[in-house]
Amino acid sequence: MTQANLPYNRAAIVAAALAGLLFGFDTAVIAGTTSALRDAFALSPSGLGAVVSAALWGTLIGALGAGIPGDRFGSRAVLGWIALLYILSAVGSALSWNLESLFFFRFLGGLAIGGSSVLAPVYISEISPAERRGRLVGLFQLNIVIGILAAYLSNFLVAQVLADPEAWRAKFAVAAVPSVILLLALLRIPQSPRWLLERGRRDEALAAIARLRMGEPESVAAEFEQSRPETGSRLTWSAYRKPILLALTIAAFNQLSGINAILYYLNDIFRAAGFSALSADVQAVAIGLANLAATMLGLSLIDRVGRKPLLMTGAAGTCAALAGVAAIYAIGRGEFLLLPMLILFILFFALSQGAVIWVYLSEIFPTPVRARGQALGSATHWVMNAIISFAFPVIAAHTLALPFWVFAAAMALQFVVVWRFFPETRSVALERMDSVMGRSDATSP
Repeated sequence: MTQANLPYNRAAIVAAALAGLLFGFDTAVIAGTTSALRDAFALSPSGLGAVVSAALWGTLIGALGAGIPGDRFGSRAVLGWIALLYILSAVGSALSWNLESLFFFRFLGGLAIGGSSVLAPVYISEISPAERRGRLVGLFQLNIVIGILAAYLSNFLVAQVLADPEAWRAKFAVAAVPSVILLLALLRIPQSPRWLLERGRRDEALAAIARLRMGEPESVAAEFEQSRPETGSRLTWSAYRKPILLALTIAAFNQLSGINAILYYLNDIFRAAGFSALSADVQAVAIGLANLAATMLGLSLIDRVGRKPLLMTGAAGTCAALAGVAAIYAIGRGEFLLLPMLILFILFFALSQGAVIWVYLSEIFPTPVRARGQALGSATHWVMNAIISFAFPVIAAHTLALPFWVFAAAMALQFVVVWRFFPETRSVALERMDSVMGRSDATSP
């Protein structure tokens, strides 16, 4: 792919990556509503955990369920339906008439988040050149971070404009705008040429290659077909043991860092250290800005230094920062260091795991099972997310230091596991990934 050929391809990649913006917004918007929901529905700590995790169980089902239709109907086609779910969730959550209806519409939003976490990285990975795949798939993560920051800014602005106890409805409603933009953008992009070739739709694949300006259509299609690995279309343990283990491991460690629990309960974490509601909102925006800056740095490095060095650097840095936060709460002093420690945590996380996870998951499985492999890793991510997010307020109500000690220990373990077992996938063509996975002689099961 030449530089002159990039503009339309980049537009297609950005269109798919917009799903990440909704992912991030819907993930973080709840942080600005927890106090209002607690008061509106008289929620206990466990009740609040249930409300926050309601969308996460939908996310889990969405992640588990997206792989099969993604492999069967194509990631771009299914992403269109996911955009509709985002719209319905935003409008429905804003209009919720009781706790049960809020659960239902947040659950629908979870389905959309889970599906987009599987299919958007798959689509981008399949239309990106190997030497730039990390940076381009990383646009999905960048959009997640932009969505998180947008949610924090939106929550802050809504709180300034609306002092009404019902302002939480407006905070949920804002997501409808980017949801509509996502749907319109998806209508302009073609199916993945690799997926079309895998389904025997060669003429459509040639047309998609031409629309995406990936090169001379016949040559590109022939290259994909000739280098296609001899692997089966079933995601079995015997055929794909190593990528399955890698997917499970990177997804589990991503959540064992505590990232989503911290993002969901960020305002509560600051309030526990004595900050007011207004200052908690402002410092949440500072966290979001740090997240954005570090993600951009990570994306600039991922195709230069590789996935493995970033993961190891991030594990060491997040471990130190989390231990610092735990120490602040354990000794009950040094609250002025809380914001710097959380920013340090976000910087190291975004630079490493945040930039790497969706890239790594999208490239370690071959085309016939890529969406299902991505679904497995994404589902693991969301299972851990739901469990940790439910447990965090319950444990933190007794001792806020303990969760952070656990997160720090998990990051120390991750450093060792990545150093010992993770292969480097930088600049490896998708059709040649079997050799990196140690399966160069694989045959169809």
